[in-house]
Amino acid sequence: MKRKTVLTIAGSDCSGGAGIQADLKTMCAFGVYGMSVITAVTAQNTTGVYGIEKIPAAAVKAQLDCVFTDIVPDGVKIGMLSDGETAEAVADRLEQYSPRNIVIDPVMVSSSGRRLLEAGGIEILTGRLFPMAAVITPNIPEAEVLTGLTIQSPRDMEEAALRLTDFGCSVLVKGGHKSGAADDVLCQKGRFTWFSAQRILNPNSHGTGCTLSSALACALAKGLSPEESVAQAKDYVRAALAAGLDLGKGNGPLDHLAKHYG
Repeated sequence: MKRKTVLTIAGSDCSGGAGIQADLKTMCAFGVYGMSVITAVTAQNTTGVYGIEKIPAAAVKAQLDCVFTDIVPDGVKIGMLSDGETAEAVADRLEQYSPRNIVIDPVMVSSSGRRLLEAGGIEILTGRLFPMAAVITPNIPEAEVLTGLTIQSPRDMEEAALRLTDFGCSVLVKGGHKSGAADDVLCQKGRFTWFSAQRILNPNSHGTGCTLSSALACALAKGLSPEESVAQAKDYVRAALAAGLDLGKGNGPLDHLAKHYG
């Protein structure tokens, strides 16, 4: 039996709510075969990030070689890269293997405020990785860092998304950090598509960004258009939030398989 395959390149979250663990759960939910290249091992839980151990760049390259020379992915999700060396290692191999359907979640700061990507990494992320991406998925704080804009309105979100398309990719600016509705905007070649949704009042949202970008990569890998993929990804995240899973002492995780056993 042939099955679509998706690779996640990201950090490990030992508590299972974000990073590699959230990505693989999402891939299972979408019915694709998931693979992972680990860029860092984090010590974290629902209350914060307490330590980061970076994986050597040579080991990251070796993992990528093993994936691409055997089970070639139909889609790739990129999350936490940690530093310039790791980002460069990923860029080197992706330029070599030229995969399709790359989705980048530009993880720079954790929700608890811990910096997760150094300045050198941001330069490689924007200069080498963004141009290879099908879609990048910054939230409002990330879009502000990447553009230098202050985002306070839907028009500001559109302007940020438009500026980021200068890197050669489509851009989904996520509005979840705004008060009110959780509306996102997709910009493709100067054309905007809005995805409106009522905010779900669930304080447990750890890993939402990782999950959305992974779901988007899965949908693209299965042949859906960017608009259809964003819609499916948002529906999936909404269901995982609406399930009301309540674990941990802080910002708890989503219920990634809620539709399968809820």
